[in-house]
Amino acid sequence: MVHRAPLNFLQNNLNQILNEAKIPEDRVAEMWLQQDGAPPHYARAVRGHLNERFPNRWIGRGGPIAWPPRSPDLNPIDFFVWGYFKEIVYQGENNSEQELRQKLEFARLQIVNTRGAFHRLRANFIRRCRLCIMVRGRNFEHLM
Repeated sequence: MVHRAPLNFLQNNLNQILNEAKIPEDRVAEMWLQQDGAPPHYARAVRGHLNERFPNRWIGRGGPIAWPPRSPDLNPIDFFVWGYFKEIVYQGENNSEQELRQKLEFARLQIVNTRGAFHRLRANFIRRCRLCIMVRGRNFEHLM
């Protein structure tokens, strides 16, 4: 089975998101992309596109910088943002795409406007890095 969603996202949605975020082109040209080793992300077409769009600037299975399986979670998006979004988005049912989009925007605004959110995120990230070093790169979630 061919998984087209990751390639479709990279080719059609990522540039639109970056443009809407008003990220300058020179910053985009320096940007790195990180992904996990999920089978759809490992497809030859996806890796080929990443090699063209992010030459030597992407992290993942089969990429210029490998992302080892079962590696410690140091990505703030994974350990903070997605959990927070899920908490808000899955409160009650989502009856339409518009309702889902509204909840996602509300979650984004909550993070941006919550005083001290990024300070707590930074402190948690530093703690995770120290624990990762302490256990020499092994799993540390049980120590949190």
